[in-house]
Amino acid sequence: QVQLVESGGGLVQAGGSLRLSCAASGRAFSSYAMGWFRQAPGKEREFVAAISRSAGTIYFADSVKGRFTLSRDNAKNTVYLQMNSLKPEDSAVYYCAAGRGGVTTRVFEYDQWGQGTQVTVSS
Repeated sequence: QVQLVESGGGLVQAGGSLRLSCAASGRAFSSYAMGWFRQAPGKEREFVAAISRSAGTIYFADSVKGRFTLSRDNAKNTVYLQMNSLKPEDSAVYYCAAGRGGVTTRVFEYDQWGQGTQVTVSS
């Protein structure tokens, strides 16, 4: 089991950038696929990006392709979500998640979650 702590959220103008970090404590971080999801008020939690254990496979939601990048550093037990060209519709609470299975876009296949970090993009 891992414990996840997100950081890096904040307020940014449209077109700006933020880098979210998710630090994991506990053992065997490298045995987890990692995902980022987001949830805006009144909306369901939605997939943003996911990365396999070895970083060999990365998925992005269509809405963020070409603007977001995802990486992980297994030596530092950390995954990074670089968000560029941010839009107001990217505003949400962003959650980091870890799953024992293969990399996936499905929220229910992740069993460890962080508490989230707020991202607000002003127009």
